[in-house]
Amino acid sequence: MTTPLVRFAPSPTGFLHIGNARPALLNYLFARREGGRFLLRLDDTDRERSTEEFAGAIREDLVWLGIEPDLFARQSERNASHQAAKETLIAQGRLYPCYETAEELDRRRKRQLGRGLPPIYDRAALSLTGEERAALEAQGRRPHWRFKLDHKVVAWNDLVRGESHVDCASLSDPVLIREDGTALYTLPSVVDDAEMGVTHIIRGEDHVTNTGVQVQIFEALGYPVPVFAHHNLLTTSDGEGLSKRLGHLSLRSLREAGYEAAAVNSLAVLTGTAEAVRAVGSLDDLAGLVDLGRISRAPARFDPSELDVINAQLVHAMPFDEARERLLALGIHEETAEAFWNVVRANLGKVDEAAEWWRVVAGPVSPVIQNAGFLEKALALLPDGPFDATTWKSWTEAVKQATGAKGRVLFMPLRLALTGLDHGPDLAGLLPLIGRERTAQRLAGESA
Repeated sequence: MTTPLVRFAPSPTGFLHIGNARPALLNYLFARREGGRFLLRLDDTDRERSTEEFAGAIREDLVWLGIEPDLFARQSERNASHQAAKETLIAQGRLYPCYETAEELDRRRKRQLGRGLPPIYDRAALSLTGEERAALEAQGRRPHWRFKLDHKVVAWNDLVRGESHVDCASLSDPVLIREDGTALYTLPSVVDDAEMGVTHIIRGEDHVTNTGVQVQIFEALGYPVPVFAHHNLLTTSDGEGLSKRLGHLSLRSLREAGYEAAAVNSLAVLTGTAEAVRAVGSLDDLAGLVDLGRISRAPARFDPSELDVINAQLVHAMPFDEARERLLALGIHEETAEAFWNVVRANLGKVDEAAEWWRVVAGPVSPVIQNAGFLEKALALLPDGPFDATTWKSWTEAVKQATGAKGRVLFMPLRLALTGLDHGPDLAGLLPLIGRERTAQRLAGESA
C-alpha cells in the first residue's frame, strides 16, 4: 500500500489566517491519522508579491499550530520541470499560443454575454496561420499559452463530496503560461504534485472546478491522478469569506493576542463538521475526530467569539507544568507559581491575564473601602499567620458571629478591600498567597 503524501501549498504573499489553517490542519491530521507524510510547498512563482518575510512567517505559524512538515519545497526552484511539461504539452498540441490583450478579451466576453452566450474563450487563436502569428509578434505582441481542454465530463470520487464531476465543455481553455513565459498556478501545481508523489489533494471547495482542468493535465502528461477531497471554507458568521486583508484573524495576530494554538486548531478544524465545536487539547485527539466524509457541504461559519470560549476552556484545564514557563516570564514567583495557578486559572480567558491576578496577590493594591467600621472589626479578628486553605473559612465565620453580616454583605466588603475588585478567584485560595501582612494593611485602607 502506498504511504499517503499530502501537501499544503500556500503562496508567500501575506500572512496565514485562520481560514488557511483549516486546509493546513486537515491535511496534516489526515497524514497523522493515516500514517502518511505532510509536504509544505511554497507556491512562490509570483515573483513580484512573494517575499522571504512571508515565507518565514508561514513556517513559524505552522510550527505554532504544531504542524511539523516532513518535506519542504519551493515551486520557484522547480522551474526546469515546469518548462519541460510546457514543452511536452506544446508538442502534443494541447498548449497553444494566444495573442489577445486583456482589453480585447474583455470586449469579446461582453459581446458573448450580450448575445446570451457563455463568456468562455472561443479558441480564435487556433485559427491563426503561421503568417498571422508572425505579424502579431512583429507588432510586439507576445503570446500567452492556453491548455486545450477536451470537451468532456471529468468525474472523480471526492472524499468529502462523494461522486463529483465537472463538464469541461463549459470552461474556457485555461491560461497556463503568462506572456513573460512564467507559469501560472495550475501547471506547476500539477507537475509538482505528480513528481513529488502527492497521493491525496485536500483543499477548499473553491478548487472544485479547477479539478476538471487539472485532471486533464495530469492525464495529458501521463501522470497518475491523485485522490481529491474538497472541504467547505471557513467564513465569518455573516458568510463573508476570509482573506489576508482580515489582519485580526491572521495566525500571527491571534498568537500575539494570547490565544492558544489548540483553540485555533479546534475552531479551524471542527467548525462545519459533524463534530461539536469544542476545546481539543492535542493534535492526536483532533486527528481522531477528523473524518473527511463527515464534513458538511454547508459553509463553515464561525463566530470569532467562539475562540474566546474555547480558549478559556483550554486555560481552565491547563496543568501547571504546561503553563509554568509562561507564568515565570510574567514575573510570577516560582515558589508560589503552582499554588497561584491552581487558584486563578478558572478565572482566566488567556494565560497572560494571570499577570493581573499576580498584581492582586503581590501588590500594590488600592483597597476599596465600603464600611471602615466593619473592616476594623474584621482586622481585629484576623488570625495570626501563616495562612493556609482553612484560614478564610474560620476567619469569615468569626467575622459573621461578631457582626451578624452574612452572604454578600459579609464577603463583598472583604473582597473589595483585599483585591480592589468586585470579582475574582476564590478568596480561600487567594488569602494564603496575599499573606497576613498585606491583608492587614489592605483592611486598614493602606495600599499594599
